[in-house]
Amino acid sequence: MRTDFVRLHIPTPFIVDTFQRWENDDRLIPLVRPNRNASDLAERYMVTVGGVRKRLQDHVMYLIYVDRQLVGEMNYMINPQHLYKSEEETAWIGITIGEEAGRGKGIGRKALTFLEQEIKQAGLRRIELGVFEFNVNAYRLYQKLGYREIARLHNFTFYDGKQWADIRMEKYV
Repeated sequence: MRTDFVRLHIPTPFIVDTFQRWENDDRLIPLVRPNRNASDLAERYMVTVGGVRKRLQDHVMYLIYVDRQLVGEMNYMINPQHLYKSEEETAWIGITIGEEAGRGKGIGRKALTFLEQEIKQAGLRRIELGVFEFNVNAYRLYQKLGYREIARLHNFTFYDGKQWADIRMEKYV
């Protein structure tokens, strides 16, 4: 199984259509965006070429390919306002494995290791992320890779009939 990571500079219609599908996938919505209530979970968003271009202004984005199939994306922002611990030279990261073909095969671990190297090469020294409390598999992966919990923001997102915390984690690289 070959895994490749490609920096996204120009969003093609195929990439935008794929992001649109992932953004509105019932299985992914609870994992990738906070939802205040059940109606937020039901809300669907339009992803456009212009929207992805705008996102590229403050995100460094990479596409994740397995055997030449696009299976996910990962990104980082530098010193965003929503950091729990406001510390200079911090990257806030996000990762989405959108295709079933990319799950449960160690792709997330490979992707995060790659992203950490890119962040370090960019001269940043700290990574912060948020993972929803019910996403136990992702939480365990982050722990295994050396991330440590620094806070829990209670009642942050709604899923499966109740409110859950956003667990903030950090790692120095």
